[in-house]
Amino acid sequence: MKKILIGATAAAALAAGTFGAVSANASAPAAPASAPAAPAAAPAAAAKADAANENLQQSTHLTVEAATKAAQATLDAAEDENQRVTVAVVDRNGNTIVTLRGDGAGPQSYESAERKAFTAVSWNAPTSVLAGRLAQAPNLKDIPGTLFLGGGVPVTAKGAPIAGIGVAGAPSGDLDEKFARAGAEALGK
Repeated sequence: MKKILIGATAAAALAAGTFGAVSANASAPAAPASAPAAPAAAPAAAAKADAANENLQQSTHLTVEAATKAAQATLDAAEDENQRVTVAVVDRNGNTIVTLRGDGAGPQSYESAERKAFTAVSWNAPTSVLAGRLAQAPNLKDIPGTLFLGGGVPVTAKGAPIAGIGVAGAPSGDLDEKFARAGAEALGK
């Protein structure tokens, strides 16, 4: 019985180790078992080769920690003025990184915050500015996932949008946008 238990434990440990190695190296193919270890200079050479490749482009993104920091700063700014809001932070592609619903925020605020954040990052402009453009291009409002009301601001790095912060629930879009800007400003600290 002890041999079976030890064998099962060893098999489980081997399986766990293999899974961990595969998931840790999911972005790079595994080296053959017989291949010698690469010299320490290899990563630098690979990075230089990647930098020279015209088909690759580096992009900057917001970490989960940074998105959470921005969302909490936004929520704190709203709470300081006794406003009940929801804040959403989306990445460059409009995918939600984090959403915080403040105590007492209305049920409509969750989706509205996400849509404002998506709209701000999509056009790299505050949603209050974009709302003004509807007079010249009313069909903009028909684009799925967008919301052209004040309360969304883009987050940029090197002049390019990397995220959007959307706020909904305050009595006006101006207040929503004020709180969203507080979140964006917290990223610079």
